[in-house]
Amino acid sequence: MAGRVEGKVAFITGAARGQGRSHAVRLAEEGADIIAVDLCADVETTDYSLATPEDLAETAAMVEKLGRRIVALQADVRDTDSLRSALDRGVAELGRLDIVIANAGILSNGSAHELTEQVWGQMIDINLSGVWRTCKVAIPHLLATGNGGSIILVSSVAGLRSYAGVGHYVAAKHGVVGLMKTLAQELAPHRIRVNTVNPTQVDTPMIQNESMYRLFSPELPNPTKDDFAKASAATILLPVDWVEPIDVSNAVLFLASDESRYITGVALPIDGGALII
Repeated sequence: MAGRVEGKVAFITGAARGQGRSHAVRLAEEGADIIAVDLCADVETTDYSLATPEDLAETAAMVEKLGRRIVALQADVRDTDSLRSALDRGVAELGRLDIVIANAGILSNGSAHELTEQVWGQMIDINLSGVWRTCKVAIPHLLATGNGGSIILVSSVAGLRSYAGVGHYVAAKHGVVGLMKTLAQELAPHRIRVNTVNPTQVDTPMIQNESMYRLFSPELPNPTKDDFAKASAATILLPVDWVEPIDVSNAVLFLASDESRYITGVALPIDGGALII
């Protein structure tokens, strides 16, 4: 069924690459115009490189190739004014807001009691407070549009269970689920639905890096992608190494569309059965 979000406008954070880019392209394929933001710079507490301005430009080109409009801007989810300015500009150009996808996030690792204040603080500021800021600036636009709406917060299976070595990430992603449930209650009278998607490992630069390889295979001196694949597969019930961005995007599309019009307050795993192992 084509045009599942035809005529709607979606605001997506962390849209320059990975899951964010995939969400933007998938919604554009189904008729949405996009407001895409990304920091487009590295964060000092991660061991991998983040997206670049060139990545964001590539996302914009991919959306435009589908015949949809896009406003692509650099903005920082740690800075409310930065987010608000970008979103206001996008809404001014595209005319409305219907869908919010709070996707921006980082990953780092370390034993909980050994994390520095900076590593802990950056994780919470981006992966939890950044989601709250995204909602804070977006909800007034959804209310102004007046046709309800859908907010999708990107959490993780780590928002529904624990994992050793990433306590700050687990805490942030659990917080995202809690925030979702409260927003679902608060916004229901306005016909605004709020849900999370909770994927397992997704094949993006966030997991395809040496730091993650070492986290999953600590017994190996120099683990490779193949080593990581085996270790990752052991955490998933179905016979796959990880899921692809499109798998998450298809779930996001469903939650953004009217097909899920009575679904709110739900944490939706895209995990290949990881939560029942």
